[in-house]
Amino acid sequence: MEMPRPRRDGTPARSEPNKRRLSEAFIRTVRPDPDRVVMFWDTLQRGLALSVQPSGHRAWKCVYSIRVRGARWYHLGDARAISLADARRLAGKTMVQVAEGADPHADRLALRGRGSFEQVAQRYLEEHAKKRNKSWRQADALVRRYLLPRWAKLDIGSIRRADVKAAIAAIGAPVLANQVLVAASAIFSWAVRQELIAANPCAGVEKNDTTSRERVLSDAEIAAFWPHLSAPLKVILLTGQRPGEVAHLHREHVVDGGWWVMPGAPDPETSWPGTKNAQSHRVWLSEPVRELLPDVLAASVHAGQMQWTMRDICAKLSVREKVTPHDLRRTFCSKVTALGFGRDAMNRVTNHKEGGIADVYDRHRYQEENKLIMETVARHIVTVAERGELTNVVALGRGRGSV
Repeated sequence: MEMPRPRRDGTPARSEPNKRRLSEAFIRTVRPDPDRVVMFWDTLQRGLALSVQPSGHRAWKCVYSIRVRGARWYHLGDARAISLADARRLAGKTMVQVAEGADPHADRLALRGRGSFEQVAQRYLEEHAKKRNKSWRQADALVRRYLLPRWAKLDIGSIRRADVKAAIAAIGAPVLANQVLVAASAIFSWAVRQELIAANPCAGVEKNDTTSRERVLSDAEIAAFWPHLSAPLKVILLTGQRPGEVAHLHREHVVDGGWWVMPGAPDPETSWPGTKNAQSHRVWLSEPVRELLPDVLAASVHAGQMQWTMRDICAKLSVREKVTPHDLRRTFCSKVTALGFGRDAMNRVTNHKEGGIADVYDRHRYQEENKLIMETVARHIVTVAERGELTNVVALGRGRGSV
C-alpha cells in the first residue's frame, strides 16, 4: 500500500481520511474510538461526513471551502434523528448554496446573534418603546404574561404565524387577545426594521371581532364591586381619569391643596407618560380621593395589573359581563350627566376636550365648578357604594345647565 507523501516542510502527512460509501448498517454498528473523534466521509455525496464522538454520539457534518475563509464545518444534525438519505439531501442542498455564493455556516452564526424573542423584546423596550410609546408598561406586561412563557428562549426568527395564532387563541378574552396581538406585532415590526428578521409573523393574523363597549356599572354593581376594588381602581371610579394616568399619579403633581396637575408632555424624571391628547389637565381630588391617595402612591401598579385585578374581581363575583378599569371611568362620566352637570362638564373634568388656548382660560374660569362636580360625584358614588343601590338619585346639578 502506498504511504501518504510527507508535507513540503518535512512533517508527516495526515493519515488518509476514512472514505467509504456510508450505509445505515455501518452507521448503526461503527464503534467509537475512546481517544478521539473519528470522521467517516461519504463517497457518494461530496462534503458529507459522519462524526463519531468517543461517547458514541453520531452527527452529520457538511464540510465545504470558502475562498479566503478556508474550510467550514456545517452541522446538519444528530445521525440518530436524520437518516442517511436525508443527510445526503441536506448536504447536497448546502453544497448548492455554497456554489451560489452563500456561506451557510456564517449565516447560521448571524441568526444566532439576532437573539431570542425575550432578548429582542427587551431591546425593543429599551431602544424604542420607552422613548416613543406612552403605554409601554401595559404592553410590556402583556408580553411578559402571555408571550414570554411560550417564546422566551425561541430564536425570534423561528416564530411563525401558526405560533402567533396558537398564542392568541389560548387567550379567552377577545379584547385582551387583540391587545396581546398588537403588542407582539410591535416587537416583530421593530425587528424587521432592525433587519433581524425578514417578515412579521403577526401579519395576516386576524383580530377577534369585538363590539363597542358601553358598559356602565349600576348602583347595585358599584356597591358589590366597591369592597373588592384596590385604591387605584377606586380613584378611577371617583375621578373618571384614565387608568394609565391614575397608575402614574405622582405626589409632585398634587399641588395647591388638592389639585392633580397632569402635564401634557411626558416627564422622564417621574415616568409620567403625558396625557392622551397631549394637553395639560387639572383634576380636583375630592375628599374621598385624598383619603385614598397614600395607598395609591404606594401601590406602584400599571394599567395591565388593574386589568387583571378587575378580571379576578369579576370571577369572584361571578359577573357574566366583564368589567374593565375603563368601565369605571365610564361609570363616573355617566354619574356626572345623571347628576345634571351636563356633557360639556363631563368632557371638561375628564379631559375629553380637544384642547387649545380656550382650555387655558377654562382651567381657571371653571375651577370652582369643577371642584363642585368632583366633590359631588365622588360623595354620591361613595354613598352608593356604602349603602347599596339608591332608588331616588338626587340630581344635585339639576337646573345648573352645562357649567
